[in-house]
Amino acid sequence: MTQVHTTPTLQVENVSIRFGGVQALIDVSFSVTTGDFVGLIGPNGAGKTTLLKIIAGVLRPDTGRVLLDGEDVTKLATAARVKRGLAVTHQIVRPFRSMTVLDNTALAAGHRVTSNPLGALFHLARKREDDHARTLLARVGLGGTEDKPVSALPLGQLKRLEVARALAVDPRLLILDEPLAGLNHKEAATQADTVAALNGEGVTTILIEHNLGEVLRVCRRLLVLDGGRIIANGEPKAVMADKTVREAYIGKAGDDAAA
Repeated sequence: MTQVHTTPTLQVENVSIRFGGVQALIDVSFSVTTGDFVGLIGPNGAGKTTLLKIIAGVLRPDTGRVLLDGEDVTKLATAARVKRGLAVTHQIVRPFRSMTVLDNTALAAGHRVTSNPLGALFHLARKREDDHARTLLARVGLGGTEDKPVSALPLGQLKRLEVARALAVDPRLLILDEPLAGLNHKEAATQADTVAALNGEGVTTILIEHNLGEVLRVCRRLLVLDGGRIIANGEPKAVMADKTVREAYIGKAGDDAAA
C-alpha cells in the first residue's frame, strides 16, 4: 500500500522573539495536523499570547517561520493569512455593538465578496451571507438571537458570537484565545462542547485556555509552554502526569506535598 503524506495545517519552526531584555519565545517548534484538536496551555507569562500573535501575523519572530498548509506565511499580514484559512477569536470580544447579531456574522461571512468589509452588508447578493450567517449562529447555539442588538447579549452569548464570526471566514485552522474566560461552570462546559463539536465536523482547532478541566475533557493533544519554551507535547493525561509540567503549574513545593 502506498503511504500518503499530508502537509500539516500549521507548522511553527524554531520561532524565537525577544522584547528588550526579555526572551519571550525560545526555539518553539510544533505542528498541527488537519482535523487535530490541540490545547495550548501554560502558566501566566509562559508566552502563549506572544505565540498566538506570531501565528496570526501581528508580530514577526526574530528567527524561525510559520507555515500554513506548507506555505511560508511568516512575512504575510494577518489579512493575507485569513484568506489562506486562518481564523482567530479573542479573549476580549469586540463585535460591532451598534449592529444586530445577524449583521455582525454576515459582515464576516461577506469578507470574500468585497474588499471593503462594510460593503458586505450592502451588496446586492447579501441573502447568501445572511443565510450562511443564520446557519453559523445555529451551529454555535445562537439560533433565535439573529435580530437582537449585540449590546443586549450576555457574556456567554458574546463568546459564542465570536466563534460564529470566526467560522464565517471558512477557516481551515481555528485558534480560540480563552473562549471560556469569564464564564460560569455551566457556560464554560457548554462552550467547550460547542468547540469540540465544531472540531468533530472537521475544523482543525487550537484552544488556548486556562480552564484545565475543560481543556483536559475535550482536547486530544496538549502543548505546554513555560518560560517561552515547549516543555511537553502529547496525549493530555500523559502530559499532565509529567513532573516538569506539574512543577510549571504548582511548583516543587506543591508537588512534594501532593506526593
